[in-house]
Amino acid sequence: MEFNPIDIFLHLDIYLAQLVQNYGVWIYAILFAVIFCETGLIVTPFLPGDSLLFVAGAVAALGGMDPWLLAATLASAAILGDSTNYLIGRTLGEKLFKNPNSKIFRRDYLERTHAFYDKHGGKTVTLARFIPIVRTFAPFVAGVGKMPYSRFIAFSILGTILWVGGLVTLGYFFGNVEFIKKNLSVMVIGIVAISFLPVFMEFIRHKMNKAQA
Repeated sequence: MEFNPIDIFLHLDIYLAQLVQNYGVWIYAILFAVIFCETGLIVTPFLPGDSLLFVAGAVAALGGMDPWLLAATLASAAILGDSTNYLIGRTLGEKLFKNPNSKIFRRDYLERTHAFYDKHGGKTVTLARFIPIVRTFAPFVAGVGKMPYSRFIAFSILGTILWVGGLVTLGYFFGNVEFIKKNLSVMVIGIVAISFLPVFMEFIRHKMNKAQA
């Protein structure tokens, strides 16, 4: 198939099944790299997270992957990614975001995550697992704020268990239901839309408060 990011997104199950067929056990390393980069590197918040977990669970249900090894691989990637991001935030901090016009280190993403922290406190690390972009920046902000690592990793592990365990399990048991399988593209869009809903609501609330001020 010709490389097309939108087509890959909409037919993630087909492409993932092809990767399993072509790369065998190396699929675990590929998925590890994707989740690690999405959670651990602040320059890759655009990588698929929620939809990938769901579809990976569905592919595992067909025998393409071992579900327990899959969940362990993805959970390890998410926790190590979080810790790496935390370390970057703690050591480099705001230096990376000095340029307000940077297209890579976007200041608005950082400020949005800061606002989320102000509202939800330390449990942001757990809640952020379910919110794209915020989950990439939450560990970084925790590092900038010098949250104790023991507290940070506890929230990170809890969020990982709920995020990876929940979405992989849902994909495993429901991803191959005939109706869902026929409408998987709609399901993937729905998962992404739902996960972005808190970000959208926070953006609207911020705009309204700014207008009132």
